[in-house]
Amino acid sequence: MMLVNIHKHTLLLFLIIGVHTVKAQVWAMQQCIDTAQVHNKNLQMSRNNIAIGEQREKEAKANLIPKVTANADYKYFTNLPYQLMPLSTFNPTAPEGQFKEAQFGVPHNINANLQLSMPLYNPQVYGAIQTTKIASELTKLQYQKTEEQIYFEISNLYYNAQILHHQLAFIDSNLINAEKLLKNMQLLNEQLLAKGTDVSKVKLQLSQLTTQKETIKSKYEQVLNALKFAMGISIEQNLQIEPNIQYHNTNEYTPASTLDIRIIKTQNRLLSSELSTLNKSRFLPSLNLIGMYGTTGFGYDKKPNDFLKFYPIGFAGIQLSYPLFNGTVTQRKINQKRFEILNSEIQFELNTEQNNMQVENAKLQIMVTKKSVETTTEQIELAQTIYEQTLLQQKQGTANLTDVLLADNALREAQQTYINAVIEYLKADLELKKLTGNISTTK
Repeated sequence: MMLVNIHKHTLLLFLIIGVHTVKAQVWAMQQCIDTAQVHNKNLQMSRNNIAIGEQREKEAKANLIPKVTANADYKYFTNLPYQLMPLSTFNPTAPEGQFKEAQFGVPHNINANLQLSMPLYNPQVYGAIQTTKIASELTKLQYQKTEEQIYFEISNLYYNAQILHHQLAFIDSNLINAEKLLKNMQLLNEQLLAKGTDVSKVKLQLSQLTTQKETIKSKYEQVLNALKFAMGISIEQNLQIEPNIQYHNTNEYTPASTLDIRIIKTQNRLLSSELSTLNKSRFLPSLNLIGMYGTTGFGYDKKPNDFLKFYPIGFAGIQLSYPLFNGTVTQRKINQKRFEILNSEIQFELNTEQNNMQVENAKLQIMVTKKSVETTTEQIELAQTIYEQTLLQQKQGTANLTDVLLADNALREAQQTYINAVIEYLKADLELKKLTGNISTTK
């Protein structure tokens, strides 16, 4: 990696700009990214999502723990329940098929008990445990995806801020040249060696540069505000970026599985786990341990036989449940999951092919922009030389104002072309990092 000063010939202007920012803290790009790791709201929510996923996994495992419930109820029967008894119960000589209604029980009924339930084997519970575990992995990958997006966003904003910073430096350089030219033209005009319109032309150029500087300063502040927001810090906080731009000389990155591909793979595993759970719940029984211990109370409030008596009740057992037919609901869910898995596989192939194509395009873009950076660097130096020579010729009377203005415009065009080439190069390099799975590991 080599440290490149975008325009060494304007180093003096950087020092001039720096005079106004000495008191401000200079933030390196990695420092901005590290700050965002702590304060960015999207990352904070993603960390909360990871915690939610962990709790869901624990919740699924908690279904294997015995459940104990306490129940109590009191009933007062204004009318005791009826039951039909064979008439022969009361009269042995009564014919068959005849019944007599009878009321059973007492008005006051009190029940209090503890119930125990514990799954010994439940395919849905075990399937849910496996599914929530994979879902937790997916949440962590999505957090890494958010990290990657923040890295990408902050890097882009930082690059834009650096480019605007250098644009300001170029404009300051051009303003100095324009002010010198204006003084010369005013002096020549006083000596009747230049027209008043020539002075006006230079004044117009100076005014245009001043307006352009104010516009770019505003854009620079807007980008810094967006950078602060992405970092999760206050907009009022003073922030200055490192003006020197660093870029790689080779751009060779070791290909790695991108987060998009890993997320799709994990989603496919999640769907497969859900399909497996559905299949098991369709054909396998559930076995639960159940038990109850409590008391039942009966009361009668009529004199002279009023009473309130309690009797213990308890049991323990095993409950087996086997699904026989649920209206093809499970089968429909299974069919849905199969289509979802098919879509996931197609999405994996699509993303893989798209990623390969985008990697090749990014490499081509890097080659073009790198060559453009080298070419425009030479063009700036050449344009600067031409401008200085034309200015000297103008002082000697061998070149007119139009030649000077044309040389000045050529210099500014070369500067702008260079800036555009640099930012396109940086963006292509950042895109290649992302496409090769190196965006979060390259420092």
